[in-house]
Parts: sequence; structure tokens; C-alpha cells
Amino acid sequence: MHDEKGVTPQSEDFSRWYIDTIRKADLMDYSPVRGCIVFKPDGYELWERIQAGLDKRFKETGHRNAYFPMLVPESFFQKEKDHVEGFNPELPWVTEAGGEQLEERLALRPTSETIIGHMYSQWIQSYRDLPVLINQWANVFRWEKRTFPFLRTSEFLWQEGHTAHATEEEARRETMQMLEIYRDFVESELAIPVWTGEKTPSERFAGAVQTYSIEAMMKDGKALQAGTSHYLGQNFAKAFDIQFLDRDNQRKYVHTTSWGASTRLIGALIMVHGDDQGLVLPPRLAPVQVIMIPVGPPKKRKNVMGPFDRIFETLKQAGIRVKADLRDESPGWKFNEWEMRGVPLRIELGPRDVENNQCVLARRDTGEKLTVPLDKVLETVQSLLDTEIQKNLFRMAVDFRDRHSHLDLETLDDLQQHIAASSERGEPAGWMLAGWCGSDACEAKVKEETKFTSRNIPFHPPEEKKRCLVCGDSARHTVWFARAY
Repeated sequence: MHDEKGVTPQSEDFSRWYIDTIRKADLMDYSPVRGCIVFKPDGYELWERIQAGLDKRFKETGHRNAYFPMLVPESFFQKEKDHVEGFNPELPWVTEAGGEQLEERLALRPTSETIIGHMYSQWIQSYRDLPVLINQWANVFRWEKRTFPFLRTSEFLWQEGHTAHATEEEARRETMQMLEIYRDFVESELAIPVWTGEKTPSERFAGAVQTYSIEAMMKDGKALQAGTSHYLGQNFAKAFDIQFLDRDNQRKYVHTTSWGASTRLIGALIMVHGDDQGLVLPPRLAPVQVIMIPVGPPKKRKNVMGPFDRIFETLKQAGIRVKADLRDESPGWKFNEWEMRGVPLRIELGPRDVENNQCVLARRDTGEKLTVPLDKVLETVQSLLDTEIQKNLFRMAVDFRDRHSHLDLETLDDLQQHIAASSERGEPAGWMLAGWCGSDACEAKVKEETKFTSRNIPFHPPEEKKRCLVCGDSARHTVWFARAY
């Protein structure tokens, strides 16, 4: 970690800044397999914390974890026409095993609706077997041509929930409940504001009746789909013959849902909060919440280490994730190192601090330094981590999003002029809230001419738009448009 070269500034090249940051913060490395990455411990711990937070919420709402095979028979994909068309270009296939050609090709799962649908058809016979509320933590494969660590890789980690219900109403309630869990988790734990809404038909999950998403704005003004929840209707139930005997002894098809969030959330975390010094991690997710660094001349460290160790133990016993950096490097080098790694709070303690019965706390989010009496360290640290830093990161992200959300652009021409002007100023183009008549042609034209795509039809837009941005006809929907990852 002695690479003295700094991180590329965000304003100079955002993609390069992102790669510099994740490499220098030691979150990942490139694997020898094209498009795949290795999660290093600091990167994987972020995923473990996301996993733990979501898993707790899933279990509180009655879901249980199971595991299904990674290999899916080709014939399963043929059963749901839209599904196979949606995923076919991205599927890696296993064609040989044990030195022999397989009778049927096996796909590495891009998602598990088909194999889970098959199993549900075996397990569900009667209304007494419903609802089935299962989640799976797994890896999935989508053979991407252009990859970007955490955001788009050929193999990634995620969770996928798959539920089966007796009625449409119950399945729709489940779909919205899970979308709300994602919104709450991403906003309260990751400190990332999102817009919840419905995807347009062209952006819908392959085989779904309706797809809903949470969409977040990154610091380059682009959008990231941070979680999705799908109402699948009876499409997969009919394809896989998932029927049950209801209370009136009638055979009926179940209604199913699926919902997922992935390691893209790590990318979102980095791109929403990071700055030119590197990572900025919200306290609830940070692997290390507090870094302690002794300062002052090494000869005088003897007097410092007693109080230093006592503070360390006090914080540790209070359940705070604290680490002490006692390496031989200079304090300044250590400050830079832990700032780059995004640790929310730094404690500095030197001989003069000990004499004055105090220590210095430095906040990563604001750079502010506070002098705190030693007997007040624990309560100050707890208050900073639990509320102030966490809330401030959310506030700053909301402020950035609002500044780059454009409600005053009405037409495609307005959008094109805005993109050109933003580019000249070297600023992010951000998002546009626009009216849309509902025609695929108008939506496609926006993408063709600006590379902006519909993100979602927000449930609670800041305002309702009256006219379609392309054709000028009455708007059926108010939609967020943006360039997306």
C-alpha cells in the first residue's frame, strides 16, 4: 500500500477515479477469467454487512433461505418464451463433463426462476402449501461484453427471492413489500436516497408482468438500478405447471414474484459517497468504524499508550468496530491511508492530549476535527457514528441528487441542449423528469438521440408532467430519464 500516486480527481475522469479508489482501498482485484473479479476481504466484508442487513429484514417478513443448483437445463429456458429471449445472449453453457458430451446443454444460471419454478411444481399441491416464501443467496452469470468492477461483471453475487401465492392480490402485496424493504435498507443503512417506481415495458424483467425498481444517482450524474422486485403473474406458473387445489377443490395456477439486489450496491456505495481522497463509508456499513492513531514523537509514546489502550478497549466493548494503527509509518501517511479507505472517524492521541486529558476526533465526511475530553470519548463517538455522520451522508447525497435532477426541461430538444451545455461546463448532465405518452417509439428516440433511458415511473414524482417530451401529446406517465450503468 506504499503507492504514493494519488487518486484521479472525479472531475477529471470519474471512471478512472472509481478504479483507482477500489484498487487503492484494496476492495478487489482482477481475476484471470475475463469479466470476473476477486473480492478482497475489505470488499467482501461490505457485502457481508449488506447481506446481514437484508437477510434480517427478509426473515422478519417470513422468508427462509434455500439453495438451488447453479446449472440449469437448456429445456427449462425454452418453457418461458420471453425469459429465454431476454437472457439467451448472456448465457454461458456447459456442454461437456467427465470427458463426454452432455445430452443436454446446461446453462450457468443468469437467474433462477426456471429451476425454482420446476421445484415449486413438485412441492406445491394444495392451498395449504402456500405461500412459499424462499430466498437464495448465490452467484449468477451473465456473460457481459463490457465489464466494470462491482457494477457489471460476468459473475456476480446477489440474493434472489422467489415466492408463490394463491391470489394475485397477495403476490402483488409481496412485490411491493420487498421493494419497500430495499428502499428502507438502502436509504437507512447505505445512506443512499432512491426513487421507487415502475419500469417501462421495454425495461421490464424478461417474463414479468410488472417490474419495480429503486434508482440511485451516482456522483457523475448517472443512474444505477439498485434493486428490483417483479410481479410475474402466472407466466412462470403456467410454463412450469405450478398448480394447487384450492379450498373449493378447483385446480388453479399460483401467482409468483421474484426480487433481487446484488453486489452492485457496493459500487453504489462508492460512487454516491466517495470523494477525491477515496472512499467515504457510512458508519453502519463500514468494516472499520474508528481508526485510532498515536501521534507525537515516538520517544514520548510510553505515556500515550496506557490511555490509548483504555479508549480502544472501551470502544471495542461497546460494540464499535475499532482498529489501532501502530505501524512505524508517520501519522500523516496513516491519516491519508485511512481517509482513502473511507473510515468514518479517526481518533488521534498524543503526549499533549494526554496531559490535557483529551483526544482529537476527525470526521471523514466533513474533515472537521473535534477536541473531546477522554471521559466523553465513548458517548461522542457513539453519537457521531449512530446519527450525525450517517445522517449527514444521506443529506449530502439528497442535496447532490436534487441539484442534478432537472424538472424544468420539457422536450427532447431541451434535453439535448442541456446535455451539450453540461458537457461544456464539465458538469454531470444528471437526470430529467419528463412526460411520456407511453409509446415505445418515443422512448426509443430518447435513447437513440441522447443515450438517456427511462429509469422508472416514480410513485411520488416531485411534479406531474403533462406532455410527452418527444411527440408533445398528452403524457400518460411522468418518468425519470438518465444515462445509466
